[in-house]
Amino acid sequence: MDEFSLVELVTATPELRITHIPVWLDRNAGRYGTIRGHLSRQNPQTRTFDGRQRGVIVFRGPHGYISPMWYAKTDVVPTWNFAVVHATGKLRPVTDRKDLHDLLARLIRKFESYEGTGYDFAKVAEGYKNGLMGGIIGFELEIELLEGKFKLGQERSAPDRESLLKNLASAKPARSLRDVTASFYQRQP
Repeated sequence: MDEFSLVELVTATPELRITHIPVWLDRNAGRYGTIRGHLSRQNPQTRTFDGRQRGVIVFRGPHGYISPMWYAKTDVVPTWNFAVVHATGKLRPVTDRKDLHDLLARLIRKFESYEGTGYDFAKVAEGYKNGLMGGIIGFELEIELLEGKFKLGQERSAPDRESLLKNLASAKPARSLRDVTASFYQRQP
């Protein structure tokens, strides 16, 4: 949940909605932790931030196609292996300016420390920050239910698992963000 922080926020009221956003997990708030993030005020999903509506946040980890040819015993069908976590709870708004500022600072600090770029949110002009903060609503979801779903061939025999790991090591890697971005730019007029 810390490593794969671009999540899908899923809500069902007033209609089914899914939004892809970065979040951070505060492990010290609540029994299972509290997830914090923000959305544009224009997103209809913000209407669910009333402390009564439930949401599900999906953390999607590594995943990929598994060829039957990768097993020691090949008379099987292809599959897809994955690791995900579903966190369910009630969505509460974070609208207090200081609390929202702190939420954003923590979110930025998390990713900036990972990238090591040295960006400092504290050095951004307050007027500019306040203008941007006026266009968003923060939220927190105290986790009430946490479900890990892992399909990693764990039921396979020891020789199949050994072969799977060997083949995964040499499998064609997924396209990187750089590759997708470059391809997208090349198609632009």
